[in-house]
Amino acid sequence: MSSRQRTTVIRSSGSYLPPQVVTNEMLSRIMDTTDAWIVPRTGIRERRFVAPGVGPAELAEHAARTALEKAGLTPGDVDLVIFATMTPDHYFPGSGGLLAARLGMTSTFALDIRMQCAGFLSGLQTADAFIRSGTYDRVLLVGAEVHSGLMPWPESVWDVMLGRGEGPCDPYWYERATGMRDRAVLFGDGAGALVLEANESGDGRGFLGFVMKTDGAHWDKLYVPGGGCKSRPYFTPEMFDALGTIPIVEGRQVFRLASQLMPEAVRDVLAKTGHGLGELDLLLMHQANLRINESVQKVLGLPDEKVFNNIQKYGNTTAATLPLVYDEAVAAGRIGPGALVGFTALGAGLHWGAAVARI
Repeated sequence: MSSRQRTTVIRSSGSYLPPQVVTNEMLSRIMDTTDAWIVPRTGIRERRFVAPGVGPAELAEHAARTALEKAGLTPGDVDLVIFATMTPDHYFPGSGGLLAARLGMTSTFALDIRMQCAGFLSGLQTADAFIRSGTYDRVLLVGAEVHSGLMPWPESVWDVMLGRGEGPCDPYWYERATGMRDRAVLFGDGAGALVLEANESGDGRGFLGFVMKTDGAHWDKLYVPGGGCKSRPYFTPEMFDALGTIPIVEGRQVFRLASQLMPEAVRDVLAKTGHGLGELDLLLMHQANLRINESVQKVLGLPDEKVFNNIQKYGNTTAATLPLVYDEAVAAGRIGPGALVGFTALGAGLHWGAAVARI
């Protein structure tokens, strides 16, 4: 194809959730928390966790194969793989190459994006730029996370939580898990994928615009203190004991920033593309916290029928939330041909932005 008058369209979507459901009641077996505490603050009722030894590349393979099958394509039809994650299989190499190998690709270029909760949105913009420029015709974009790997407790604690072992939880680990309960209840595992491709038909379909921003002054509102090469060595037993592998989340400040910056980005991208809020058929928001999304909806003045959330079932799967919520909205009949759909996210960095597409 030539690069003239190209747009980037979503050909298909796919998702994968590990089968193990972890309810709020199950978490209460290993830490001092309750469903009555979690739901009002987050909206989350359950999430999914992988079995030991399962990484994000494996989850991504399931989602990718589903998306490719829906499109009637094979891995050989893909020109580029983009993998967004903050929980890679290994410190290095990135999970993009691992996914490509699992799909049987031997020379297809694969790149990784590490922008946490804004990773998939950044991946969309990156794929769109490659396709519009004519560099690639078809991109497989995935977001996959295994947050359960960050939980610093042994298999005996998992056994108590999942009902495989006799309780109660060992007091040491109960106290340790309770110390991170405000974060442990938030996250889940999962993967989503989109097949994106060039469109030269001039029919108005495709991504119409993006607005992406960064303010590094807020880096300490969301971060993991341990495991970076600024420390020598980059990981120590003391870091583990101090829960240094667990994200620091300044919840109230993140809520305030998200409630301000995500609506601003949505308005900006709509203005940039010559559309108004009233023209949006559906807004898909990063699924970090249902209360944040309700706040964004209120600020924008959108009715319930113009938003779609699934964090109640899956928790925050960071880079996987947008493809998961898109795939589920399509399956539910909330997105059809010609729909004007908005996407918005905010994540650690601080990175945030929005996009709008005609499906």
